[in-house]
Amino acid sequence: MKILNVDTGKDTYPIYIDNNYDSLAEAFENAGLTGRSACIITDTNVSPLYGEKVKSMLEGCFTRVCLYAFEAGENSKSLETIMDFYRFFIENHLDRKSVLIALGGGVVGDMCGFAAATYMRGIAFVQMPTTLLAQVDSSVGGKTGVDFMGNKNMIGAFYQPEFVYINTDTLKTLPYREVAAGIAEAVKYGYIIDRDFLDYFINNKEKIKNLEPEEINEVIYLSCKAKADVVSKDEKEMGLRAILNFGHTFGHAIETLSNFNMLHGECVGIGMLSGLYFSAKRGMISEDEIKRCEDLLKFFELPVRIKDYSADEIHKQMFNDKKTKNGVINIVALKEIGNAYIDKSAEEKEIDDAIKYVNE
Repeated sequence: MKILNVDTGKDTYPIYIDNNYDSLAEAFENAGLTGRSACIITDTNVSPLYGEKVKSMLEGCFTRVCLYAFEAGENSKSLETIMDFYRFFIENHLDRKSVLIALGGGVVGDMCGFAAATYMRGIAFVQMPTTLLAQVDSSVGGKTGVDFMGNKNMIGAFYQPEFVYINTDTLKTLPYREVAAGIAEAVKYGYIIDRDFLDYFINNKEKIKNLEPEEINEVIYLSCKAKADVVSKDEKEMGLRAILNFGHTFGHAIETLSNFNMLHGECVGIGMLSGLYFSAKRGMISEDEIKRCEDLLKFFELPVRIKDYSADEIHKQMFNDKKTKNGVINIVALKEIGNAYIDKSAEEKEIDDAIKYVNE
């Protein structure tokens, strides 16, 4: 098992990375969360695979464990589903000492965290991510929320988990498309923080694609470490943390226009290419870097172009993103590979050109 600590200055919590659930009960004991009621929040994809298994493993830790599974998919990520959570919590007598457990991918983690942040003004919750995207990104850092009126993560809260428990063995049950989407999020850290990590990806891409245990565990560990380092310096995205949105401003627009039929990581991959193009046209990186990223995404069978929506549609949708401030679209760009910054001076033509690069 590998263990990392996330220190936000106010909260400190561990990330456990293992290939089983053997130490799960011990993790709850170490966090002082035993001897109370607990509720596992999951979805209809994950529940048949791990719901009852995790529930039975934890029944010795808690006075009572209940399980709630909602319809899988981004379209369930709404206030209506959150209200269903609240009703279930009340019916099952969850109180301020109860614990919520997010067992699933990013949608499950975001929603369970938001419910924990708001039920009875805040109760404890734990992240147990089962997808690669959630393991390398969304389960770490305390961002929670739901989509609203077609806009991704428009309503939410910063609310940290008590701990994160990653069982990499769950990746074996994922469709490859879901694995690839998580890989796109992990690649992001190489571009914004750690060039050596990007080189590791390129040099070990075959083993990573095949989910070889040593390589995939290293990818998850390095991704979590990179994110934890950023979150420790800027928990609530007042400055530095915004670099984690590399590819997301473009990507969220594409994801929303697709009505979430494209996966988040797929859209982020395309968005990264737009960000690299923007950076290259600013003269900060070479155009060879765009090709290198494109080749890497193609190797992992990720899309590199979007043709279903016009550049104008994508540009207009970007104005609905939370990263747009006072009508100005902020772009995460690169000064060099491994060194990102927030560009607040992007002109409309530059943004259009960056969109058109992936829209040809």
